[in-house]
Amino acid sequence: VQTCALPICQMTLLLTFFFFVAVSVLIACAQTATTVPKFFQMKWKISTNSGKEDQNVVFNITTSNAPLGAAQLYKLMTLNAGSYYNDNGFFRVVPNFVVQFGINGVPSVAAKYENDKIKDDPVVLSNTRGTLTFADAGPNTRTTQLFVNYADNAFLDKEGFTPIGTCVDGMNYFDNVYSGYGQSPSQQDIYLQGNPYLKSNFPKLDYILETSIMNEEF
Repeated sequence: VQTCALPICQMTLLLTFFFFVAVSVLIACAQTATTVPKFFQMKWKISTNSGKEDQNVVFNITTSNAPLGAAQLYKLMTLNAGSYYNDNGFFRVVPNFVVQFGINGVPSVAAKYENDKIKDDPVVLSNTRGTLTFADAGPNTRTTQLFVNYADNAFLDKEGFTPIGTCVDGMNYFDNVYSGYGQSPSQQDIYLQGNPYLKSNFPKLDYILETSIMNEEF
């Protein structure tokens, strides 16, 4: 079997071509990667069953307290199509325990991130009243769902639930979120049918209406 080698000049051109392709890919990856601030605030406008106007709540997020969780939250808050958490229903409300949310109301969007799992962070902050924490289904399964602690739930620390931030303004508005449905809304049905399922079956449910990032410190 006979083989022939490429001329040296052709080989050089090919190597140069592949080098520039590799560099281009690395640059593109660097450009699309999310740079997470060391500190940022989240402002959420939420509806409440209090009958008053929609209310604003603010969270402080210090990335070093839970680097992976903070990065996941920041990514979901800054998607090109808009924040993942806009128009999210509070589908699990347990007074004196937690209020939970974090399934996007558009099924195609929810499905895209349903299995976007991140590894666990060590627990630095305790699950005290007002802390924001990712829900999970076991070790290294955090995706998009979050809860706010209504009470001091320090026992969750030992179970590996890692708070990523703290509500510094408007916690009293969370206290007014409608709790009459308890844990009745089906998470599976929210993933499959989105907000139409919630709005038709749970008309009094409250929602995160709008979200924004403020005061980023890089």
